[in-house]
Amino acid sequence: MTCWLLKTEPDSFSLDDLAARPGGIEPSDGVRNYQARSFLRDATHTGSAGS
Repeated sequence: MTCWLLKTEPDSFSLDDLAARPGGIEPSDGVRNYQARSFLRDATHTGSAGS
């Protein structure tokens, strides 16, 4: 099973901000590193949490 750790700066978007979102979901606003973006695009899918 592949796991991804996604990081943001706490003053930009914190864990409390995510917890306040309906369903604990927040869309991504992009990944600047092209290789990382490709890995995430190919390995993640909507609704794949916990599988």
